[in-house]
Amino acid sequence: MQIEPSLVVDPFGKIEVHPHPEGTRVIARIRMKPQVENAQTGLAIDGSVSMMTHFGAQLPPMFRKPEHNVMQVVAGGMAKMLADFDSDGETTIIYWATGLLGGSIEVLGDMNSEKALNFPFTGPKKFGTGTKLAPAVRYYAYERFPNEKWCIFVFITDGVIEDLDEVKQLSLEIGQQMAAGVRGFTKFVLIGLGDEVNHDQLGELDDLDYGGLITPEGEKVDLWDARNAANMYTLDTVFDECVGENSIVAVSGNLWDSFNKPVRPLRRSSYSDGLPALLEFICSPGATSFTLSIPDVGTFTQPIG
Repeated sequence: MQIEPSLVVDPFGKIEVHPHPEGTRVIARIRMKPQVENAQTGLAIDGSVSMMTHFGAQLPPMFRKPEHNVMQVVAGGMAKMLADFDSDGETTIIYWATGLLGGSIEVLGDMNSEKALNFPFTGPKKFGTGTKLAPAVRYYAYERFPNEKWCIFVFITDGVIEDLDEVKQLSLEIGQQMAAGVRGFTKFVLIGLGDEVNHDQLGELDDLDYGGLITPEGEKVDLWDARNAANMYTLDTVFDECVGENSIVAVSGNLWDSFNKPVRPLRRSSYSDGLPALLEFICSPGATSFTLSIPDVGTFTQPIG
């Protein structure tokens, strides 16, 4: 179970709670933008017919006003952030789910933060009659960035993904390449916008089973992070799952549960020799919170039930 984002306490990002024979297993991420060399980024915007209202494109041009185009603000802000993070200072932007049956993409190109913020996101030349995500995933992973060391690509959609099974199979293929060391770190973030989003599909991608694949660096393979735009209070939450157990954020840290008992870290004996950005530990049965103390920084208590 994922903790409701509105209940997450700074400095934490995404938090998951799972039952465990010894109590409660907690997966907690400390929110931070990773410091990455050679980072490449991309923003892919759903260009299907159902998105026309978000672009204000359902109205005749003479009646359109800037406030009708919600995507101008959403896409511009996200693209600027990704461009600022990108090692080249530019993010690669596309429309996806365009054309006949929604199986095409329209490449807008690489944009720096200034261009991205001011670009007129008015929608694709031909809105798609379907919503197929796999072509956009293939474009980024195989055509545009096949050999990069670190990549994050953000996809925005408002509806049902029609080729979900193909996307899953493609994701497993990419995950296997990461585990074999022939592909660098790759993260896909799917953001659901509006009331028509299929939340079950978001959950299926977010919880996709990779069969325990591990990268050569010892990190679990987990390509997708799926989110509801309504629960994203800051844009940089797209980086929540980009941190791992090898990303050290403090020299040390201490954690205990609501019974004032130390938690039991998984895959390490303690956090005394380095506090990672990704924490996974066991709390006592019935614990309702955990507390993290970071020397010279502060103490933070997070409810978990």
